[in-house]
Amino acid sequence: MAERRAFAQKISRTVAAEVRKQIAGQYGSPQLLKNLNVGTAASNTVPLTEAVEPVDFEEYLSTHPPLVESGPLRDLIEFPPDDIEVTYVPRDCRTVAPALPEEGDTDTHVRDCVRSYTEDWAIVNRKYHKLGTGFNPNTLDKQKERQKGLPKQLFEADEIIDGTSYQDDQDELKRRSMSIDDTPRGSWACSIFDLKNSLPDALLPHLLDRSPNEEIDRNNEDQRKANRHRELFALHPALDEEEPIERHCVPDVPKEHFGQRLLVKCLSLKFEIEIEPIFASLALYDVKEKKKISENFFFDLNSEQTKGMLRPHIQTAAISTLARSAIFSITHPSQDVFLVIQLEKVLQQGDIGECAEPYMVFKESDAAKNKDKLEKLRGQSEQFCQRLGRYRMPFAWTAIHLMNIVNSAGSLERDTELEISLSERKGSWSERRNSSIMGRRSLERTTSGDECCSLTGFRPATLTVTNFFKQEGDRLSDEDLYKFLADMRRPSSVLRRLRPITAQLKLDISPAPENPHYCLTPDLQQVKPYPDSRVRPTREILEFPARDVYVPNTTYRNLLYVNPQSLNFANRQGSARNITVKVQFMNGEDPSNALPVIFGKSSCADFYKEAYTSVVYHNRSPDFHDEIKIKLPASLSDHHHILFTFYHVSCQQKQNTPLETPVGYTWIPMLQSGRLRTGHFCLPVSLEKPPQSYSVLSPDVALPGMKWVDNHRGVFNVEVVTVSAIHTQDQYLDKFFALVHALDEHMFPVRIGDMRIMENNLEAELKTSIAALSSSQLEPVVRFLHLLLDKLVLMVVRPPVIAGQIVNLGQASFEVMASVVNRLHKYLDSSQDMHGRNSLLSSYITYVFRLPHTDPNSPSP
Repeated sequence: MAERRAFAQKISRTVAAEVRKQIAGQYGSPQLLKNLNVGTAASNTVPLTEAVEPVDFEEYLSTHPPLVESGPLRDLIEFPPDDIEVTYVPRDCRTVAPALPEEGDTDTHVRDCVRSYTEDWAIVNRKYHKLGTGFNPNTLDKQKERQKGLPKQLFEADEIIDGTSYQDDQDELKRRSMSIDDTPRGSWACSIFDLKNSLPDALLPHLLDRSPNEEIDRNNEDQRKANRHRELFALHPALDEEEPIERHCVPDVPKEHFGQRLLVKCLSLKFEIEIEPIFASLALYDVKEKKKISENFFFDLNSEQTKGMLRPHIQTAAISTLARSAIFSITHPSQDVFLVIQLEKVLQQGDIGECAEPYMVFKESDAAKNKDKLEKLRGQSEQFCQRLGRYRMPFAWTAIHLMNIVNSAGSLERDTELEISLSERKGSWSERRNSSIMGRRSLERTTSGDECCSLTGFRPATLTVTNFFKQEGDRLSDEDLYKFLADMRRPSSVLRRLRPITAQLKLDISPAPENPHYCLTPDLQQVKPYPDSRVRPTREILEFPARDVYVPNTTYRNLLYVNPQSLNFANRQGSARNITVKVQFMNGEDPSNALPVIFGKSSCADFYKEAYTSVVYHNRSPDFHDEIKIKLPASLSDHHHILFTFYHVSCQQKQNTPLETPVGYTWIPMLQSGRLRTGHFCLPVSLEKPPQSYSVLSPDVALPGMKWVDNHRGVFNVEVVTVSAIHTQDQYLDKFFALVHALDEHMFPVRIGDMRIMENNLEAELKTSIAALSSSQLEPVVRFLHLLLDKLVLMVVRPPVIAGQIVNLGQASFEVMASVVNRLHKYLDSSQDMHGRNSLLSSYITYVFRLPHTDPNSPSP
């Protein structure tokens, strides 16, 4: 055996098996047990139940910077310094000018709301985020797109070798080659027969030149980057879509809510006789919910000659009141939605039946025979228009079952006309299709549920409504209307008892275009595009959703709807039969304090200082179906109130008899304990004009020396509804915002309700109001979500200073934010993405949220 070399003798010959045997033998040995006991005693010096202070991650990173050597791979380890950038992007305004309050001097809450609706989006851009799979997934389609234009790479191992051609090539090589042994040096190159005549390979330039290493590295790097594909790593084969891979869903930009939109064009309205102006309105009703789901759309289809009969009362008509087309929004379309058309006429002597009789007796074909009678009727109408032109009376109504029309139009041709009439024998709707082949088909095809209720895909259709119902003076309430609408869906004897009025109302119904021209919002703001202000506009009709809609406010809107419902003057002494209610929005108690904030209806001015309800002839306890729309001032005071003045209108012209005689007064103060008053009211009516300083008190207070109808009982029912991006309509939110704004302005004491809060107890009240936010209704919380979260975050980042002391409200604010987040995830689970993130919160974080110290417009602490 040969001797081992020196370095081999130093190599350990211990094998792995011997090592394992040695370690296993130590278990159970006294020395090992001794070592274990020492270690256990040392570990028991710290109790396992002792709370360990968590590591401050930011502080640890600042004190322990990563030890990364400089080199070409450093950028792959550290975050790039230019990755994150906060940009402020102007928000897209759908109107020509942003909706803003007209008043210049507004309170803090209004300013905060307007700022929240108009400020730029604060977007955090991550420059290199787009290179990840979250925003730029490597799908098969994208991979094929990237591979276009790439040169095809050929490798010897990938080539398919044909056996026959390969054998032929080998035989040819043998014939052209020589034996290696015949060559002088025995090299492989010498086996090539024609080596001397072969073309040499290109020489490598500067191969032996001396060059610095840095220059060589730079040249090599430049050559590697030459003709390199811009997305080199994206050429990797796409992963299976079913594999769990990161996906980042970019949330939608916060915007105003719209349901399914329906465009209704009012083309013509024609009766058998034309003797006076007729005024029309459209609105949507949900029979199942027993709710009106849109505001009124007023339109005027009278001829210019007929409009001239009212010239003494209407001087000029604003272009916004000349609209004949409207866009309705329906968030919850169903089989129970009806389009209700109501007609009114100028007040005249006689009840509704007497005034409607000529429309049911005279026919257009007999106009020549009845010429004298029609001229007499026209002359009487002119007299009533000149004297009573400002007053209206109910005339007729009809309704269209919306989904039946949509479903029928979806199966017909585009140029189809649907004629809708009331069959006197069956009391059901029928349809006539006007085409080259006249056919009839029933419109009674309905489906149960809402599964087929889509307003986006049906074909435009022209409807001709040929019958109206005469209004009944004692059946004008909403409950009566809902009963009629329910009977229209099935054969019923109720509708057969109503006398029809023959007429022709032509309507075009179609899905609304995405960007309609010449469109006005419910606040009369022009919607882009609006090329010419002189063109007859289309009106967007505000929706009153049948159920709550959870969408944050993004646009300033501050509207009030006053709906007088009924009046009971049965026990009132004196003559009061032709009763109308004048509605005014007052900023004081003097008659000159009436504000021009009441929207006009049709063929009139944009705004008025008063509005009158329709008159039911010789009825001491009338029902009303009027809707008065008011543009609320941004800031309200204790002097703002709605004043109702009741008048008896004298239809007969008598000597020494005034046109209208006041017969009662009542009012609603707009603010109660600093909050807007809305809802149903049953108000007492005073026989006398209210005394001074009445506006700060409720009419329920028995003022001394005043006489009241029916011994101060409630006799006037009215409903007040608001659609506001200023007033929350939630007591907990109102109190929280009031305290926060009082803290911002440092104005004490603060009066909230019956409480007088001083600066020394503001901290306790503020903590209580923050905790009470968990009890607020979810719908107003969502509507004011952006402003609410901004205020809570501000309290966490910038603790407020009260009485010179910094107050820590961070924990309370954080707990309420956690409660809000939990409620959004719990009750709005349908608006979550694939990762379970709520879309409302994602939109807020992506576009709205900004740290106070990073916001250039944030107030100083």
